[in-house]
Amino acid sequence: MQTTVLFLRILFGILFCFAGIMHIIRPNFFKNFIPDFLPKLTINYVFGLLEFLLGLGVFFDTTIKNAAIGIFILLLIFLPIHIWDATKVRPAIGSKKIAFIRIPLQFVLMYCTYIIYLNS
Repeated sequence: MQTTVLFLRILFGILFCFAGIMHIIRPNFFKNFIPDFLPKLTINYVFGLLEFLLGLGVFFDTTIKNAAIGIFILLLIFLPIHIWDATKVRPAIGSKKIAFIRIPLQFVLMYCTYIIYLNS
């Protein structure tokens, strides 16, 4: 189990740091994920910074549990946005098929953060 948790920590650390950086350097990519009634650029930068910091937190033993909880909460917050996106005529990510696949994938990612939390 230690090897699995180490693999998940590295994977989530890289993915979330990368996603956080992409929020900063490519904000236009994420604008269609953010509902129109919210300040798109501000939300994009705030969540990009959060993703980067949580991804970084996964690498350190002193912050791993808090980072895993934070990532879980972030994935929970993103779930309604993925559902909303899947119901749109033109989903932000591309095809409707991909938009619908992202929904169960979100639960898999949440489960992985739970595994990280329990075993760290």
